[in-house]
Amino acid sequence: MSKIRCAHILVDQEFEAKDLLKKMQEGKSFEELAKDYSNCPSGQQGGDLGEFGKGMMVAPFEKAAFSLEVGEMSPIVRTQFGYHLIKRLA
Repeated sequence: MSKIRCAHILVDQEFEAKDLLKKMQEGKSFEELAKDYSNCPSGQQGGDLGEFGKGMMVAPFEKAAFSLEVGEMSPIVRTQFGYHLIKRLA
C-alpha cells in the first residue's frame, strides 16, 4: 500500500470535533459536515484530500490515516493545525 485516499474535517477546538461526531451519529453525512464546518479548503470537496503516501502528512495525521480500513473513520486526531476527523476513502 503506497498511497491511500482520505477525507478529513478540521476544526480548531476539540469540543467542535466531538459535536461533529454527535451530528454524524444522528445521521448527518461526513461530506456535508466537512462542507459546513471544516477549516480546511478541502471542506468544499467534502473533505477529500485525494491520494497521499507516507511522509506527506504530519505524523499524528498520517499514523491515524494509515491505520484505518476503507470506509472507517478515525477518533479525534490532534495536530498542530487543530482537531481532525479522518475518513479513509480508498
